[in-house]
This record gives sequence, structure tokens and C-alpha cells, in this order.
Amino acid sequence: MEKMTTDTLSQSLEGVNYLPDENLVVTLFLALHMKKPILVEGPPGTGKTELAKAASRALGREFFRVQCYEGITFEQIVGEWNYQKQLLQLEISRQKSGEEDIFQDDYFIKRPLLKAFINREPAVILIDEIDKADEEVESFLLQALGEKEITVNDLGTFQLANDLLVVLTSNSQRTLLDETRDRCLYLHLDYPDPERELAIVRALVPEAPLPLLKEVVDLIQRIRGMDVLKKPSIRATVDWVRSLLTLGEEEPTSEVLSETLGVVVKSQEDRKKVEGHLFKLEGRLYDDF
Repeated sequence: MEKMTTDTLSQSLEGVNYLPDENLVVTLFLALHMKKPILVEGPPGTGKTELAKAASRALGREFFRVQCYEGITFEQIVGEWNYQKQLLQLEISRQKSGEEDIFQDDYFIKRPLLKAFINREPAVILIDEIDKADEEVESFLLQALGEKEITVNDLGTFQLANDLLVVLTSNSQRTLLDETRDRCLYLHLDYPDPERELAIVRALVPEAPLPLLKEVVDLIQRIRGMDVLKKPSIRATVDWVRSLLTLGEEEPTSEVLSETLGVVVKSQEDRKKVEGHLFKLEGRLYDDF
């Protein structure tokens, strides 16, 4: 097997339509070789989640995901006992005047983190939006990843059984623990510049004519520069191009662009701002900056 280099890693990511910059490639390369998690921060819609998915595809690894949210618990991350199955087995055992050990693997429902740990082949796990979980959950994840083992009461301790790439993402809704940052390699993803965004969208929508791609990317870049509540994601750029192609609008007028603005602008307040700054009433685009 060919030895991995930053160049071959970059080519592998490009092969699954994820166009990385040099900083991303080097960080991912080091994480793979140093066996360290990556903490990825940046505005929503900049490709943080997609990085983990693309890495799993590029490396040919199974993908696991823990989607964090306020109030998420140990059981929802690691697993929980199947109480219905346990009670049913106890009833069957009583009818047969026998005994059954209901605290064994068959009665335990495994969740993503434990599944990723016991997977026999190299894998990727995404711990998405860890900033939405509370500090207790963050501390548990930190301990499990640091010690490379998970203990489940009444079941036992599970050792990490594979080469696991861990990607944590955060939108900075709360300050993460210093220990988390200390143990991770850090990567910040921002919105791409026009040239890189054009390359990304062109790779994902190769059938789109170049003039359409340039026009949409230019508009998206302008919208991001405005005082809007939610800046359009890279996904929104791709969706806008695909929407225009679906409507057969390879050379869209400002009227068509305005009609499809809901693909990228997600509130009425933002819509009014964008229409007021980017579109003239007679139907021509203009620069109002």
C-alpha cells in the first residue's frame, strides 16, 4: 500500500469532491499520524461536518456520528439497557423456574460512540456541535477518548479496537474546557474566497455553465458581506445553482434570482435587505456597495 503523504491525502479528498486548503490537509494528516482528535470551529455552513464525512469516504473508513444537543446523556452517546427485553426475559425465566443473566451484551443497545470504539476496522467518528452538550458530557468524552476505553456499569469495559479518527465540531455557543482544546489539534474553517468557492461548486455541480456559477458565487459573496442574520452556507450556493438549473435558468434574470432567493436567505428581514441592495426594480443587478 502506498505511503500516505499530504499530497496523496489531498488528492483522496478531492476524489470525493471535497476541496481542502493546505492548512486543512496538514491538520488532518497530523491527526491521522499522531492519533489526535481534531477540534473544528467556524461559522455555520463552512463544511465542518462535511470534513468528517469526506475523510471517511476518502480514507475508506466506516463513519459514526454523535449529534450533540442540550441535555444529551451518557445513554444516548454510549448505549442503554433494553429494559423491555430484560423484563420479558425475566418473565420467561420465572415461568420456566429458571434464572437468566439479563446484564449481558444481548440486552444492551449500543449507541454511536461505543459502536465506533468496538468497530474492528479503522473508522471516523464525528462528535458534532459538542458546544451544545454540557460540560459533564464533554468531560466524559474527553476521558473516554484520552483513555481509549469506555466503561458501562454491569457490562464491563470496552477498549478502543481500531484506529479511530475523531473530529469534534463547535459553533462556539459556549466555551469549551481547556482540556478539550489542549488534547486536540485545532482547525478553523471560514467561508471560502470566491475562487475556492467557485472550484467547490464546480466540482459538485459540473453540469452547470461557468457563467452561471460565477454569477451565483458573486451574489453569495456579496450577501455574506451584508448585515444579514444568517450568512449563506456553501451548501446554499450549491443549492441555488441546482435550483436555477432545475428551472432551466442558465442565464437567470434578476427577477428569477429574486424568486429563488428563499434557497439561500432564511428570513423575511434578510430577504428585504438582499433585494434592496442587490436587485433594481427594472431587473438589473447592480453594485450598491
